[in-house]
Amino acid sequence: MTNPPGAREVAPPHRFDEARLQAWLAENLPDFDGAVSVRQFEGGQSNPTFLLESASGRLVLRKKPPGKLAPSAHAIDREYRVLNALADSGVPAPRTRIYCSDETIVGTPFYLMEFVEGRIFTDPLLPQQTAPERTALYDAMNDALARLHLFDWRGAGLDDFGKPDAFFERQIARWKKQYELTRTEAIPEMDALLEWLPANVPDDNAAAIAHGDFRIGNLVFHKSEPRVVAILDWELSTVGHPIADLAFNCMGYHLAHDDPVARGFVGVDLAKLGIPEERDYVAAYGRRTGRDPAPLWRFAMAFSLFRTAAIQQGVYARALQGNAASSDAFQFRDTARRVAAAGAALIRSA
Repeated sequence: MTNPPGAREVAPPHRFDEARLQAWLAENLPDFDGAVSVRQFEGGQSNPTFLLESASGRLVLRKKPPGKLAPSAHAIDREYRVLNALADSGVPAPRTRIYCSDETIVGTPFYLMEFVEGRIFTDPLLPQQTAPERTALYDAMNDALARLHLFDWRGAGLDDFGKPDAFFERQIARWKKQYELTRTEAIPEMDALLEWLPANVPDDNAAAIAHGDFRIGNLVFHKSEPRVVAILDWELSTVGHPIADLAFNCMGYHLAHDDPVARGFVGVDLAKLGIPEERDYVAAYGRRTGRDPAPLWRFAMAFSLFRTAAIQQGVYARALQGNAASSDAFQFRDTARRVAAAGAALIRSA
């Protein structure tokens, strides 16, 4: 088996009793066989993610992080539920194996899912690909998002997975609360967004399963084809407005390419690289779904930038507490401010 990129020794704050986990697997997973080795995937800023290898094969473990957690955050159980619902739906998602609510096994609740072989691109500029390959990969990403938003979530039993009405109002309130819980210093641009967003909520209650963190780094592509075989990291998924998901996916068009975390497109010759312009990417999504994003675009983008800055501030706050999942978590202090500044610039141009 090839060595998955990004898998490393488990970071000290995230270590757990591997022997205890192995005993639990032997008792609860029917086809489990042999000793298990554990490595941690780089990333997983919110919910630490681990590669388990044994004679039975590879599995992925997702768990809540250690330490004091904000209310309603790190929703491992919601991830597990939506992944179960998406099985055999045509939406590319990993298959789940088992959920464990017993905090004594690895320190927090967790679940197991299949390990999906394929390519993961951490840099949205895809530097190792040719221009035609970039075009095809971005189109595949667009197709995967459209498939998700066309998924019949009610028919799959997800009626109570989220509330379709007043999505933006509730999300603004939620992320305002999360931001205030993790704020370490004043960010004037966040204050400006918190004033503008509630006053400009559009009258539109379209609903779909919104992934919440749909970006190229959370996709597994086929080993050789321009096709998404798995969408990862479903913690923020809910019944929500599909254009909010699309706007998040397009945030790079509003962020600088030299930011070490955001890795945006501002200042990049996209035509030369073969990466579609924002208007073309959005238009392709509209053709696939039959939805016109234009009337909501400025608001949805400002909201996505605000929400992302709030999340990044939370990562930085966890870094200060010593329980962030990534070694570069301290960089999120400056990135959160730059993302908020991009949102503030957008509303100033309204």
